[in-house]
Amino acid sequence: MATTLGHRSERKGFAKRISSHLAAALVVFCLLQIFIVAKMGGSLALHLGIIVAIGGYAVAARGLERRWQMLEQAGLSQGGLSLRFRRDVLQLWVASLVGGLLWIPVAIIFRFLFG
Repeated sequence: MATTLGHRSERKGFAKRISSHLAAALVVFCLLQIFIVAKMGGSLALHLGIIVAIGGYAVAARGLERRWQMLEQAGLSQGGLSLRFRRDVLQLWVASLVGGLLWIPVAIIFRFLFG
């Protein structure tokens, strides 16, 4: 009896791979926000803003995950899926990094207005 234990005969599907990227990007997004708000002397209002931003990110991430589940089931070619996957991963990471860094001007404006 031949088994494939220890051998990866199939690559992970695109939906599982995007889910892994989403999890890692969410962690980076959260850490960036927490670090920036902490360094800028964050108040309770900024910390509540972080909670709202993370909730919004989670909703958008779930939508992207569902999209990839539907795309995999649609029976598109591997090349088409691969191209879409690379584009979505690039957009995901850019949004996570830029979204986290947007707290810098928000914290500066908040500090200016409220001391």
